[in-house]
Amino acid sequence: MLTLPIAKINLGLNVVEKRQDGYHNLETVFYPVPINDALEVFPMDPLFPSAVDCDLKVTNINIDGDEQRNLVVRAYNLLKADFPTLPRIHAHLYKGIPTQAGMGGGSSDCGFMITLLNQMFNLGLTNQQMIDYAARLGADCAFFILNRPCYAEGIGEKLQPIDLDLKGWYLSLVRPDIPVPTREAFALIKPQHPEVCCREVVKLPVEQWRDKLTNDFEYSVFSAHPELGAVKDRLYQLGATYAAMSGSGSTLFALSRQPLCLDEFNAVGTFKTTISI
Repeated sequence: MLTLPIAKINLGLNVVEKRQDGYHNLETVFYPVPINDALEVFPMDPLFPSAVDCDLKVTNINIDGDEQRNLVVRAYNLLKADFPTLPRIHAHLYKGIPTQAGMGGGSSDCGFMITLLNQMFNLGLTNQQMIDYAARLGADCAFFILNRPCYAEGIGEKLQPIDLDLKGWYLSLVRPDIPVPTREAFALIKPQHPEVCCREVVKLPVEQWRDKLTNDFEYSVFSAHPELGAVKDRLYQLGATYAAMSGSGSTLFALSRQPLCLDEFNAVGTFKTTISI
């Protein structure tokens, strides 16, 4: 069975308080973006000599580390613990969503894997049950069970679907080859509540978002990587109605009524695209 995990952008991202467990409570709006990975799963032959139950192969984009720590495998193992009869599988993950980009690629793979296994092997899980499983693996993972615009609180796992439609807008994305570790992004964050919650700001016309819809991570990330701030400024110069960093970076995105020309962003390793939402 084949599924196509999608990306996301954050429309506003505010770090509102630090929790006793060391994590931070957030407020953000997740919006799905039609940029895809491809995840294919098929049962493993019972005679196939594999030391693992989920044999994963990742292609197109190199991901450092043990593939058995990939969220796809961890999602399988999480379900396997509660559904012991889940058969051994082969999984092929073709990465099209940039990594370490604030676009939720790994979290999306996780959420879509849970949904695929539920469908493929008739596990009978409800949406809420799948959300609960996904939330155990990562803050953004639960969103990729619903895959519709959502306001999120907590560490990103408390979701409220919202009515938000950006059809008719062009979305431009630029992800320079500058990975931003999450720890680095949090380094200079001072938790505080915004004057207006992002859930309320996105109800306004996009033309009013520029000074109201903020990403708290931009301060620390742009301080460490001023070239990312320069990309955001340039997107406005090119005609963006609204521009911001997604998540903790390093993707910058822009909404505009006309497609933006991104030809100047040609550095090696840069991901760039403009799509019609």
